[in-house]
Amino acid sequence: MTKIFDDPAQFADDALDGFVAANRQYVARVDGGVVRSTESPAGQVALVIGGGSGHYPAFAGLVGAGLAAGSACGNMFASPSAGQVYRVAKASQAGGGVLLSYGNYAGDVLHFGQAQDKLNAEGIETRTVLVTDDIASAPPGEIGKRRGIAGDLTVFKVAGAAAEAGLDLDEVERLAVKANHHTRSLGVAFAGCTLPGAEEPLFTVPEGMMSVGLGIHGEPGISEQPLPTASELARLLVDGLLKDKPENAGTRVVPILNGLGTVKYDELFLLFGRIEALLTAAGLEIVEPECGELVTSLDMSGLSLTLFWLDDELEKFWSAPADTPAFRKGNLAPRKARSVASLAEEATAPALDATAASTALAATAVGALKEAQAVVVEHEEALGKLDAIAGDGDHGIGMRRGVDAAVAAAEKSHAAGAGLEELLAAAGEQWAERAGGTSGALWGAAVTAVGRTLGSKDSYTSADAAAAVNALRDAIVTLGKAEAGDKTMVDALLPFADTFAKALDDGGSLAGSLRAAAEAAAEAADATAALSPKKGRARPLAEKSLGHPDPGAVSFGLIARRVADYAATIESH
Repeated sequence: MTKIFDDPAQFADDALDGFVAANRQYVARVDGGVVRSTESPAGQVALVIGGGSGHYPAFAGLVGAGLAAGSACGNMFASPSAGQVYRVAKASQAGGGVLLSYGNYAGDVLHFGQAQDKLNAEGIETRTVLVTDDIASAPPGEIGKRRGIAGDLTVFKVAGAAAEAGLDLDEVERLAVKANHHTRSLGVAFAGCTLPGAEEPLFTVPEGMMSVGLGIHGEPGISEQPLPTASELARLLVDGLLKDKPENAGTRVVPILNGLGTVKYDELFLLFGRIEALLTAAGLEIVEPECGELVTSLDMSGLSLTLFWLDDELEKFWSAPADTPAFRKGNLAPRKARSVASLAEEATAPALDATAASTALAATAVGALKEAQAVVVEHEEALGKLDAIAGDGDHGIGMRRGVDAAVAAAEKSHAAGAGLEELLAAAGEQWAERAGGTSGALWGAAVTAVGRTLGSKDSYTSADAAAAVNALRDAIVTLGKAEAGDKTMVDALLPFADTFAKALDDGGSLAGSLRAAAEAAAEAADATAALSPKKGRARPLAEKSLGHPDPGAVSFGLIARRVADYAATIESH
């Protein structure tokens, strides 16, 4: 359990500040993460990586010459926001374009994708390569659905070396894709990890058992089996990966044995010896292996094995020099220090004109957001426990971070006299910025879309309310790409929107229609217990998820009910 902190909510930022203080010769702090503190050649491709905090050396520890140009660092186990990714990429780019690379998790895909769109719109050519090395998370025919775990390192290393060699964005992207295709990983855990300030781990493993096929965000494994001997464990890992090797794999392989937090070096070395013997017996030539902590998960007791299959081209870039806080290979000439101040500043949006009706409705929006905040605070722990069944357990804390930031931004905007659109834009931006994860991106987009749709008018009618609900629905469905039956927030959202529209069409009041819609959403959220997840981190753990409702759907239902109650109070006055 993590015991050293002042405020658990500030743990990730405080740890990152300390990391920078200890490694100023390599990295500099920017809003959203870290970038190289040394100069990169003009025109060089910038590899920007990232993900949630709690995985050191990934991701900030891999920023430096020959590897990443920058790392966007989200909160604990939560993806960085689109704004964080954007600012880190802006501060990292050197004129040769940007390659974003990260593990294939829904929240990361949403936030990095939004940042990529913004960078491309500004003329900074940006591409993405997802890491999909975890063989336990999807079958061979669905490699694109697999998670990224410790195989991140091989993709980042090859892409970073290609950029260092002066290759253009097309070539760096091609090599990163190739490295990902040649990488396979499998992990096990003996005990779960505990978030800072939490009293219980995100999951537990029964005494004498081992969890197989875990992720790196506190997700439990796909299955459990009796605790093996070192030789049996080596056989399980090696056999599993050899059965899944890529076509035309060849006979040269880089084994990477990775400790996840509390399995330390003596045990790892012992196990590596068994693994090396099995690989050699299989007729494989071992090339420049790694054994240590490379992608951790706080204090998780577990480990993973990655096999990276080489050809001449990939071996060249895997063997190339790199110099970062946590990963060093060969020798590179010293680099000049650079100033990173203000490199990633964003332009401040101009204030929007607001009508009296818009300003008055903005005050109502502040009240609605505060009601949402109250219900999230009330259910934060329960939402986290529900999410921990088949996910990483951070839904409660993520929703809390997001709605707290949204309320603070809304209150600040309202005090400055902002109208509804400007206020909700600020609230939505901060919700996405501070929450991270899939839910942060979706709620941020939804709140912003409601404000944009309602705009600044002289008066508002029930037709505007219907349009706002439709905008909320469309923003979440479009961004999240989920459908009814996928076991996500959408399963509560769609009944909410449909019921609200029908109730208004039937002559219902705004408050009454919201109440009917909220009840439909809550019932639909409960009904997700019977569904098998097809999206998000719970998908690889479908069996564990059955019988339990989706956390995102549940939190949507809770907020919908509380906002409906608030609307009834206003209407009665």
